[in-house]
Amino acid sequence: MDDVKSWLSAGDPVAVATVISTWGSAPRPAGSRMAISQSGKIAGSVSGGCLEGEVFEQAQEILKGKPAQLFHYGVSDDLAWTVGLSCGGEVDVLIEPLAPAHRELITALEAERPVVLKTDVGDRPGARALLTPADPIVPDLLDRENPVRQDGVFLEPFPRPPELYIFGGSHVAIPLTRLASALGFRVTVVDARSKFAERSRFPEARQVIHAWPDDVLKGLPMDGSTYVVILTHDPKFDDPTITAALRGHPRYIGAIGSKKTHRDRVARLTAAGITPSELARVHAPIGLDLGAQTAEETALAILSQMVAVRHGKQGGPMPGSVAAATTAA
Repeated sequence: MDDVKSWLSAGDPVAVATVISTWGSAPRPAGSRMAISQSGKIAGSVSGGCLEGEVFEQAQEILKGKPAQLFHYGVSDDLAWTVGLSCGGEVDVLIEPLAPAHRELITALEAERPVVLKTDVGDRPGARALLTPADPIVPDLLDRENPVRQDGVFLEPFPRPPELYIFGGSHVAIPLTRLASALGFRVTVVDARSKFAERSRFPEARQVIHAWPDDVLKGLPMDGSTYVVILTHDPKFDDPTITAALRGHPRYIGAIGSKKTHRDRVARLTAAGITPSELARVHAPIGLDLGAQTAEETALAILSQMVAVRHGKQGGPMPGSVAAATTAA
């Protein structure tokens, strides 16, 4: 985004290439994007390297006045072996001049406003408009996060950046903050204990707040871009934090503790009026089973589960792998 803005400021026209659909083992998912300036600068990727040269050449032609076009690359094409898709992948790529809708998208992303970009992929392809959450179809798209191609239209959701709220500035919170920040999460660490809420412990965090967890949760948006991780391991913090989180709709709620700890937690919360269906939203014991032994490994297990939930997966071996086949057997 910053690259594109600087090119435009310098008067360097820009074309945009977007992956619209993929089949088989295509190297980049739908929604992947590459920007190409008329002077030859490149940002982003549509294939991880194998298609970039061909897309660059087509983009230069479009910048010279050729109409926007939807290109199909796949194993049946003579070009497939040249561009590196001989492994079986197929991909549709729309290449077009930077449109007014793209400029509006840049503004929305800078303001962290959730939007959906609507692109025509029919007879006259090209980005058309931004849809806001006021449009009935937008909230569901933002929640799922995955682009959709239907009825000659490509709909790309751009939710606000994911925010991770870590309640409990424990030793696990330190590597979790570092790893989550590297994946683009905006991290806030909250602890009512002043020694655990020191800014120096979490240099990568966006915020470090010294407060009671449930007080902080009351003012949060608590939507599909919100992730809640509870590391306090203390009923006087855990219970009110889980209760407050369940009042909203965060994408992920996870609480640290053993199976026995969670059974006891469930008994207390059930007695307090929390229903079984509500408690089923809490991931506990937290994280994927990676056999974690250290704080760093535990943080990785938690973050792995968050990413799996974000993309609607359970976590485990890749489909078709030897490990997956062995597990199924």
